[in-house]
Amino acid sequence: MLKYFFKRCMAILPVLFVVSVLAFAFVHLLPGDPARMMAGDDADEATIEMLRTELGLDRPLPVQYLTYMGKLVRGDLGISLRTNLTVFDELKLRYLPTMYLAFAGMAWSVVIGIFFGAVAAIYSGKWQDYTAMMVSVSGISVPQFWLGLLAIQLFSVHLGWLPVAGYTGKFSELILPSFTLGATVAAIMARFTLSAFLDVLGEEYISTARAKGVTETLVMWKHAFRNALIPVITMVGLQFGFLLGGSVVVETVFAWPGLGRYMIEAVAVRDYPVLQALLLLYSFHFVFINLVVDMVYALINPEIRYE
Repeated sequence: MLKYFFKRCMAILPVLFVVSVLAFAFVHLLPGDPARMMAGDDADEATIEMLRTELGLDRPLPVQYLTYMGKLVRGDLGISLRTNLTVFDELKLRYLPTMYLAFAGMAWSVVIGIFFGAVAAIYSGKWQDYTAMMVSVSGISVPQFWLGLLAIQLFSVHLGWLPVAGYTGKFSELILPSFTLGATVAAIMARFTLSAFLDVLGEEYISTARAKGVTETLVMWKHAFRNALIPVITMVGLQFGFLLGGSVVVETVFAWPGLGRYMIEAVAVRDYPVLQALLLLYSFHFVFINLVVDMVYALINPEIRYE
């Protein structure tokens, strides 16, 4: 197990290298000149050129990439072109709000998704099955920004139960944006849980347990639920990365002071250091989550062996 863990950690390094190249190339392919944006509309060409030289944007792209990687290895993410503050300090301010939002959204999606998926599988072909799947299909079909605006209109404007937007650390401010973020993933989780449950219920050991007179409740929660949970956990890990990506829309709708909203602001002014840092950070989350999922896999089912 430790040997496998070490190998998986080593495998992360080339993945991050490839991601860093792609992130650097993607950011520099964006239309627009950050030096011109920083200088302003009234700046002359000499000023813009001087600023471009100062930022190192006049150098060849390979040289810019090597310079960036050299700083990155030393833990230097660069200086924001928009605020003139270090990117590291900017990310620190916005990282925790995004994590709060992502974990709360995942909690909504896991609880609702597994519940609806399990109900649909247990009552397959009955009205509970159709109702659960109708809700899940609705959740997938509804765009996040529309669901967010609808939730604000209903729970904040009409009922006055929850804050409209923003985040100052209160739990009530977390409910609407996290539910909006987790709704789509909950629908996906419900359909995936249903599929996993139905696959497990068709296995021979389930028929054997029933033939031995084991109660249906015990068959479902001891034999079926545990084994159906393994592929669902994989989906949880992958969908957590999806939640981080989806936070860009939700944070914009709810004026949430997180990484997603920060990325939108950085794209608007072509803030290269911020965009590169955010792309690397999001990619690192995906890789790290996959590693954690693999470890949890083995913990849940000890029969799984890694060579």
